[in-house]
Amino acid sequence: QEPLVESGGGLVQAGGSLRLSCSASKSTVSTYAMGWFRQAPGKEREFVAVINWSGSNTLYGDSVKGRFTISRDNAENAVFLQMNNLRSEDTAVYYCARSPFSSPLQRTEPAYDLWGQGTQVTVSS
Repeated sequence: QEPLVESGGGLVQAGGSLRLSCSASKSTVSTYAMGWFRQAPGKEREFVAVINWSGSNTLYGDSVKGRFTISRDNAENAVFLQMNNLRSEDTAVYYCARSPFSSPLQRTEPAYDLWGQGTQVTVSS
């Protein structure tokens, strides 16, 4: 299977927006739930959001609820994370991950079997 590849990270001022993308081959993501996690320096990896295969169901971490939106385009084999109203505490490496579990959607790392290399998001205050 091909790897997951994240893109779209960068430096943004507090209050700004970024859109992350995660791409892979169709065989890699077909029928899977796709999620985003993040890891800040010195902290454990944190669940951000997950979306099921059809896009009909999503789940968010409490710290990003109302500010971040996860979506996917199955025709393009891509998953997106729209991040609005960014805060300095959102600074982290963001990882895309694949999960075979959708009912219910999963928040914990062991439920994900394939991970990308990550993309850095830095929010300046």
